[in-house]
This record gives sequence, C-alpha cells and structure tokens, in this order.
Amino acid sequence: MLIEDVPGLGKTTLARCLARSIGGACNRIQFTPDLLPGDITGVTVYHQKDERFTFHPGAVFANVVVADEINRGTPKTQSALLEVMSERRVTVDAQAHEVPRPFLVIATQNPIELEGTYRLPEAQLDRFLVRLSVGYPDVDAEVSVIMDGQAGRTADDLPAVVDMAALREAIAQVRTSHVDRAVCEYAVRLAAATREHAAVRFGASVRGSIALVRTAQALAAIDRRDFVTPDDIKDVAIPVLAHRLVLTPEAELSRDGTAEIVAEVLTATATPVSSAGR
Repeated sequence: MLIEDVPGLGKTTLARCLARSIGGACNRIQFTPDLLPGDITGVTVYHQKDERFTFHPGAVFANVVVADEINRGTPKTQSALLEVMSERRVTVDAQAHEVPRPFLVIATQNPIELEGTYRLPEAQLDRFLVRLSVGYPDVDAEVSVIMDGQAGRTADDLPAVVDMAALREAIAQVRTSHVDRAVCEYAVRLAAATREHAAVRFGASVRGSIALVRTAQALAAIDRRDFVTPDDIKDVAIPVLAHRLVLTPEAELSRDGTAEIVAEVLTATATPVSSAGR
C-alpha cells in the first residue's frame, strides 16, 4: 500500500496505526539519502571467532514494514524492495531468505515536495497493490485528532485487532471468493483499455489486472459476500490502476492526472452482467 498526500495529514500515523492493528512483527524504515540497501535486506558478516559467514536480517524481516517517505531514499536503496515486494524473499550473496508471512509494505510519500527526493520507478510503483490519499478531514474529525493529541493518545496505544493465524485464515478465505469469467474479462478489458488510451504511454500491466481482481475479492469479503461483482471492480479501479499508468509527455502537461484517465476508461468500457451470486 502506498499512501500519498501533502505534508501534515497523518500519512505516517495512519501507516503506524495499520501496523499496530496487526499483531505481528513490525519494523519502520525512515528513508533518507544515506540509507543503504543492506539496511533493508540485511547483510552477510564474517565472524572470525566462529570462522563462518552469518546472515544478519534487515528491516524487511517483519510482517509489516512501514517505509516512511520512501521517495527520500536513493534509487539504489529503493530497488532493494523490488524482490521482496514481488516474491516475499530477499537474495543476499546468492542466498535466498524468506520473509515472515503474511507480509505487507505500507509506504508513504509526499508528492509535492520534490527537493531531496527521488521519483519511484515504474517497476516499484507497479508492485504496490493500491495507492491511497488521506485527504483533509472534516471539522469534527480534525477536532477529534487535536483532542486525542491533547489527551496524550498515540498510535502506540492501539491494541492489535487480529493475530497472525486469523489473518492468514482471512487471506486464504478471500482468495476463495468466486470470480465469474465475465467479471474477470471485465477487469482485463479495463486494464487493456488503459494501454490503448491516447494519453497513456504505458498502461496497466498484467500485475495490474491481477491486483484488480484480488482487491475486488477483498472488497467483496468486507461486504460479507463470497463472490465478486462488476461493481467491486469499479470501486477499486482507481486506487489499483491509476498509479500504474505512465502518461505521454503531452498528457502530463495538459491533463489532470491518471485517476481521471481511469475514470474515463470506466465510463467507456461496457459493464458485464455477471451470473455470480444468482
């Protein structure tokens, strides 16, 4: 999950709260220009006393990894997350090491302050299941935030609401949600339509199509259904697909953004009538 918004809206607090709600191991990485890939993946160290090399795990060896201000790390350091976000393992000195499961990366970044930052490469953006924005709170919510701060309540006070066994069971259950072929084809046609859009240089990948269906399965489960509908696909299309699109130079200058293009694709693509749930 990539949380992207302007400063001061609680991106890091939200990431920490999500991490605290899961009763597993959690590590936070504060991305800075001097952070090294080995700090993330781990390093192999030779111990002279034992006369052998020993692997020392890095910060990604946790159930939840909070990558704070990820775009402040150098491209070399950012790339240290590519393998683990895709394959749930890291390779150090030709040795593969599995990370704990379930595994979740929650990253934050500021999209407007560009000094001292490095744009995330498209290959890494494609590995994020969704990109979300916090947005400005309404008056009541903002007052509650201030009052909670005055009372000394922080993210560290939150109890875990799910343990690892229950979470693994929930993940397995979500994967069994029925996806009608017509719904699957709808997801694929949406992704394909982004590739053909005149304003898009590179559209959603196959990974994007897979993410669209899997996120819709999760949404259906939240709604207490064991089947996915076309509306589920529509509801998750923008957070799942928008960050995967690379616009043409002309479109970057003249258009509002990738979210608007996904909205156009949703409007232009015919919605199927699924037999799921009938």
